[in-house]
Amino acid sequence: MAIEGSARGPAQLVLTASVARRYYLDGRSKVEIAQEFALSRFKVARLLDDARASGLVRIEIGHPGSVDVDLSDRLMSALGLRHCVVTDTPDDVPATMRAHLGTAAADLLSEIVTPDDVLGLSWARSVSAMANALQRLAPVPVVQLTGALARPGVDDSSIEVVRDVARVAGGPAYFFYAPMAVPDAATAQALRRQPEVAQAFSRIGSVTRAVAGVGAWEPEQSTLFDATGEAERQELARRGVCAEISGVLVDADGNPVPSELTERMIGITADQMRAVPEVIAIVYGGAKVRAVLAAVRGGMVNSLVTHSTLAEALIAAAAA
Repeated sequence: MAIEGSARGPAQLVLTASVARRYYLDGRSKVEIAQEFALSRFKVARLLDDARASGLVRIEIGHPGSVDVDLSDRLMSALGLRHCVVTDTPDDVPATMRAHLGTAAADLLSEIVTPDDVLGLSWARSVSAMANALQRLAPVPVVQLTGALARPGVDDSSIEVVRDVARVAGGPAYFFYAPMAVPDAATAQALRRQPEVAQAFSRIGSVTRAVAGVGAWEPEQSTLFDATGEAERQELARRGVCAEISGVLVDADGNPVPSELTERMIGITADQMRAVPEVIAIVYGGAKVRAVLAAVRGGMVNSLVTHSTLAEALIAAAAA
């Protein structure tokens, strides 16, 4: 059985492909499929009918476009994700891959975000690419989750990303002018009390969907890593830091690692991130396998937009 053509959006495409794969290749009954995906069996039947009527289903599962529906389904199952979109983008040019993943993430947000949601955004190059590609979005409030982190070669910040997405959505934007990390904890506490920062932070508890990047605690794999001093990097690595998600530092098991740097951060906390119903990470690069697994294990991330090379590596690592 193969899948060709397109569905209304990437999440619907992956769902339709997953249901079709269970039914036609795995021999699962409609009742079993309904139980697995928390759907009614009538919904399952409609998806199968639509797949056949549209020519989506032929002999094997596949998709000639940018979304690899079979790999998306496999990674979603392997990691227990809520949504998963894997593109077949070549990974030899990071800027091109980042742009493709940004477009895929923008399509996913356009499909799944409803007027009842509150959208939270952390800064990452991949999130910026998503904001640039976004063309439509339900009218939702958009909340800045982390302070700005200016780095060489970076043209925008979390403030611009929030403004750009809110402009597309037509909803209110809650942003603030503050760096992601400051020199000491006292300065961080004072900044958190500033009216615009406090107003944005007061909205974090209402965020229903968030978009973030995942950084590995290695050179050129995390903007925060590259922004810290060598002694601090080594100390955090010694304490087991494996990844950072929106400034939240975690070990390989996904446990938050409290540190002096944590006290100096202006942004969402580990507990707040875990409380967001859906956190979508846009991730690329083979060096981030352990970091992504840590983010998922720790409950910081439960949806992924990534590329096929990383997806295959994650599946293999999860099964090891």
